Amino acid sequence: MEKERFIKQAKRIVIKIGSQVLDKNDDIDTDFIKSLADQISAYPEKEFIIVSSGAVLAGVKKLKLQSKPKTITEKQAVASVGQAYLMQIYDKIFSERKLTVGQMLLTVEGLQDRKRYLYAKDTLNKLIEFNVVPIINENDAIAVEEIVFGDNDYLAAHVSVLADADLMVIVSTAGGLYTDDPSNPEAKLIEEVEDVDSAINYAKSSKSKFGTGGMRSKLEAAKVATSHSIPVMIVPKTEKLIHSIFSLEKIGTFIHPSKHKKMSGKKSWLALLSSPKGRVVVDKGAEKALKEGKSLLPGGIKDVEGIFNPKDTVAIVNEEGIIIGKGIVKIGYKELKKIKGLKTEEASKVLGKNVDEVIHRDNLVIY
Repeated sequence: MEKERFIKQAKRIVIKIGSQVLDKNDDIDTDFIKSLADQISAYPEKEFIIVSSGAVLAGVKKLKLQSKPKTITEKQAVASVGQAYLMQIYDKIFSERKLTVGQMLLTVEGLQDRKRYLYAKDTLNKLIEFNVVPIINENDAIAVEEIVFGDNDYLAAHVSVLADADLMVIVSTAGGLYTDDPSNPEAKLIEEVEDVDSAINYAKSSKSKFGTGGMRSKLEAAKVATSHSIPVMIVPKTEKLIHSIFSLEKIGTFIHPSKHKKMSGKKSWLALLSSPKGRVVVDKGAEKALKEGKSLLPGGIKDVEGIFNPKDTVAIVNEEGIIIGKGIVKIGYKELKKIKGLKTEEASKVLGKNVDEVIHRDNLVIY
């Protein structure tokens, strides 16, 4: 069966642990972290990456606050205390099992820059090469509302894509996707999901005391990962969750990866993280050609909007105003306005240089 094959063949695994999972009365649930470290050490042939929420939670525990901070400034201050405390716990527990951990703090703003994205990818790969278990969290201490991932489920999905993971595991207090709220005794666990979009109808978007999402955010994040051929499991918080997964026990919900061809690293970054600096409106003929996998030529461009330079990302919009993709342009907005709608030979004459395509097909993502 496909599910068993995906699990057996998985070598690089991203495990996402939410704040709710780490919350235990007056402190962090160190017993859970110990069981996690024990299991990771039992699979030396695997490569584990942990995406751990909990900086704000840990800060609240350390500072003995009565509630979660409300303002962004309070959150940043509490997170700076909590991140140090949380990493201290991970380092101590993992070191006792002869495992080394390394901290990576990420923001979506950082990953939107192609160079910084590649640096993060290289750093992650180097940590794994050194037999280090990366512990990744959003950089809450400097994040502001405009640049946060919004929920570490999404961060885990982006990390899974960044790391070329073979499996993404989301540990959830819900334990998986159910046909109704798990508190309903008639609710049934959905063991396998083929189509994430249809499964979202079952999701609840409840929020916990310290978490920022619910099952819906987990499924939206799963959609990102599965669209990049990465299977996803939503599993309960149990003492032997990794053993249960690799023993092929029935646990949680398994979400199958998309059957579409896997995107290249650059196209993946383009689709998920690149921030368009402008818009290029294309005619119906160009839209058809782009969907057939061809490059964008100046003749198919009807309009140019925004200010952008060569090598910037732009949104590609059809005549109905619908965004159909993104791409990296070879020509800036001023020159592009001069040659829109022209054949390549005419465009070359106007600009006084050779013009082949505006966006090469290797630098295009069409939705």
